[in-house]
Amino acid sequence: MNIPVSPWALLSQTHFKVLPSVRQNLNHWRSQAEQIPNPELRKQAISSLETKQFHCEGGSIYGLLANKDRREAIRFIVAYQTISDYLDNLCDRSRSLDPEDFRSLHDSIFHALTPDAELPNYYRFREDQNDGGYLKSLVRTCQAVLSSIPNYAKIAPTLHELASYYCDLQVHKHVKIEERIPRLKAWFSQHQAQFPELSWYEFSACAGSTLGIFCLVAYSFNQEFSETLTNQVKNSYFPWVQGLHILLDYLIDQEEDQINGDLNFCFYYNSQDELTERLQQFIKNAAKSVAHLPHTRFHQLINQALLGVYLSDKKVRRQQAVQKIAKQLILSGSPASFFFQNRLLAAHLV
Repeated sequence: MNIPVSPWALLSQTHFKVLPSVRQNLNHWRSQAEQIPNPELRKQAISSLETKQFHCEGGSIYGLLANKDRREAIRFIVAYQTISDYLDNLCDRSRSLDPEDFRSLHDSIFHALTPDAELPNYYRFREDQNDGGYLKSLVRTCQAVLSSIPNYAKIAPTLHELASYYCDLQVHKHVKIEERIPRLKAWFSQHQAQFPELSWYEFSACAGSTLGIFCLVAYSFNQEFSETLTNQVKNSYFPWVQGLHILLDYLIDQEEDQINGDLNFCFYYNSQDELTERLQQFIKNAAKSVAHLPHTRFHQLINQALLGVYLSDKKVRRQQAVQKIAKQLILSGSPASFFFQNRLLAAHLV
């Protein structure tokens, strides 16, 4: 199967080859979620599937890189992203604010990337316990897919590195409000030498994306996969592509995060102009960083589609400052970014 190199081809293959598999997998997890005995866990599992379906749809586009094995790659991506979204809901709505609880829950993220890992009780530090095996079933699905990949050993250390960034972020950003920023700054200080061009809040944003993991897993289905490619993908996706992904997400969520008192990394820039300039830098660096990957055009399209998806969201039209930034960012992108934005805007308005 040809990897798409034009916006139309990407949309077409997403519609016909990706979304049907995603929905089949999501329907399976929805039926599992509905059978969770504990009402709070059941509510959060169903809510995460209903409100964050587009995370699985977008992430599963990387399944195209697995060629004939794309259905298995998508099975992994949907299960892994569902774990992430479910845990995010549990931590956002947690009554405990206990870092030990958040760490225990996110052990499932590591176990999902480790085929032979034994699975403990992830809920051991919280009151709500019985999920009927839902979280473990998601983890085992990821393990089963990874255990079938001949190149798993080549990607395992990098998968765990990217997951460690993600899990650390989730623990630090969900504790008591007054502890969040000091913890995030202290965490960044451990990595600052490696990423001197980033601020603590930009590093935190880069850690919050799962795109690098999806890209690596999809590529690793191919027989000619090499360890060199593992490093190329990691260095291309972390920090710039992942940072662009999450900063765009935070950009459009500013109004609701302000109302709800939620942490938003866009709030820490000194001005709207600085925020715009840094997002433009992320766009530029993301484009540069994927230029050395195989299927360069595919990865460039993903970057441009990120701009189109987020900047066509109805939340943008409700926030005048964000609308102004969006116009400048689309101009910083490419004709493809403008294409994706227009197509998605049209879809939203139908």
